[in-house]
Amino acid sequence: MPSPPLAPDCGPADSAIDLAHLGRMTFGDAGLEREVLAMFAAQAAELAERLMKIPPDASTLAHTLKGSARAIGAMRVADAAAAIEDALRAGAATAAPLAALREAIAEVRSIIDAILRRS
Repeated sequence: MPSPPLAPDCGPADSAIDLAHLGRMTFGDAGLEREVLAMFAAQAAELAERLMKIPPDASTLAHTLKGSARAIGAMRVADAAAAIEDALRAGAATAAPLAALREAIAEVRSIIDAILRRS
């Protein structure tokens, strides 16, 4: 069986998580979906907290978060993490991308919490 693509082909523009993409990535296994979402919520919170301090490995942290977010279809989080990566690479200010990241993660975690409560 071929692996699903790592980035969603398309998804609802107003959704913080592309649930169809997530379903493909978890092969329709609802238990795996919940497990992946719970792990992502914890990882995103931890990485965001670390990123706020702009440590020496901030670019690597942003890159890790970007990949994890893309894997579950959380494209706003991925885009915000990519913006931090770009800003760090360019030596530009990171305040706006960090604020966007905080907002995107809060939105995704709210959706994840709702999904996990339903289960």
